[in-house]
Amino acid sequence: MPHSDLALWSATELLHGYATRTVSPVEATQAALARIETLNGRLNAFCLVDAEGALASARQAEARWAKGAPMGLVDGVPTSIKDLSLTKGWPTMRGSKAVDPKGPWDVDAPFVARLREHGAVLLGKTTTPEFGWKGVTDNALTGITRNPWDPSKTPGGSSGGAAVAAATGMGALHQGSDGGGSIRMPAGYTGVYGIKPTFGRVPAYPLSPFGTVAHIGPLTRTVADSALMLTVMGEPDARDWYAVPADGADLRRATAASVKGWRIAYCPTLGNAWVDPEVAALVKAAVEAFVELGAVVEQVESPLADSHETFRKHWFAGAANLFTGFSESQKALIDPGLQQIAAEGAAFTLLEYFAAVKEREAMGTAMNLFHEQYDVMLTPTLPQPAFEAGHEVPPDSGMTRWTEWTPYSYPFNLTQQPAASIPCGLTKAGLPVGLHIVGPKHRDDMVLTASAAYETVRPVELPKL
Repeated sequence: MPHSDLALWSATELLHGYATRTVSPVEATQAALARIETLNGRLNAFCLVDAEGALASARQAEARWAKGAPMGLVDGVPTSIKDLSLTKGWPTMRGSKAVDPKGPWDVDAPFVARLREHGAVLLGKTTTPEFGWKGVTDNALTGITRNPWDPSKTPGGSSGGAAVAAATGMGALHQGSDGGGSIRMPAGYTGVYGIKPTFGRVPAYPLSPFGTVAHIGPLTRTVADSALMLTVMGEPDARDWYAVPADGADLRRATAASVKGWRIAYCPTLGNAWVDPEVAALVKAAVEAFVELGAVVEQVESPLADSHETFRKHWFAGAANLFTGFSESQKALIDPGLQQIAAEGAAFTLLEYFAAVKEREAMGTAMNLFHEQYDVMLTPTLPQPAFEAGHEVPPDSGMTRWTEWTPYSYPFNLTQQPAASIPCGLTKAGLPVGLHIVGPKHRDDMVLTASAAYETVRPVELPKL
């Protein structure tokens, strides 16, 4: 049954309500906008809200549903777009004072066009760190985004606004991007579901300046909603030369499958990665759910060596690539941390970069071979609970860059595999912890199947607002 609060209904529930005339797209959109009005000033999930445009779209969807003729799979569902992605008619500021708000803004990113074609009601743009460069969500343009479980804490990033919007009912479907964990980290910190699909499953245009580590995917309150959204977002677009051939798969079917008999690897750590004991205990308890579901779970050693330097060379070089498009006066407006990693990236030699590419290739091969034995792998999403908002790294940790506290996410950007974070409990302080589910490349359906199976025995808890 749907939640008593309309703002918290899933997209799947809303669509059923539209079909049975028990709720309308206008009512759902009004509920989402009311939630934004109530909470956004405190949590800063949205940097742009188009209430008038959303309600106009909702009225059009309502008219279609009244005729029994919805225009697509998400007709009338309140949806948000991360402020890194082009959205026709709205500025895409990318969280930066270096971007001219005048535009022109006359192009939709591929997945935005697909969502429009399927009738999504676009509410507005969600917050991001500047150009999505780090694993927390704050910037000089739009301020600090905060965790709904504890507003003194970070929601993670870079899709922090999308995750907060999902956790609090500011819409049902939320788009994120993930270049080193930027969907999965905020999903883990805010207690929602987020999946980074196989690279190229969701077409991108323009390609991220950080290159082929950057993926696009959904953040939602349920696995079924992510499967629905990913089915729409994954439709083809000729502008993405890297996109995988569209297979027309309806990923919603994956959520009804079983994991009985699957062989699942449980990897408590990756390489030299660390993990907080409380997080480790919650993840270990979550792994037992798959035994209950009939899977064979085996604890294994990490199939990957420490890949921090490999990722750093890819990500920091991407930051240097980003800076080639700016004047000196524009560069001076950019986050000092991003300026620093761009300078480090520019200092890498071409041969050093190609050596990192070869290391990445070896990682991908190692994981391909690993998945000949195991259907999916389970790890923590993050090594520690959410820390204080407004900091790139946990205070007093001795760390300097966000890449030092994200050892479980970025390896699978390098290998381009599908990977998801699903909530697996709360710490004693009441902060969410995520279980990381990693699948073979191109088998997004397997990650969704494992996620949906887990969700049936460990329902998601939402923050009390």
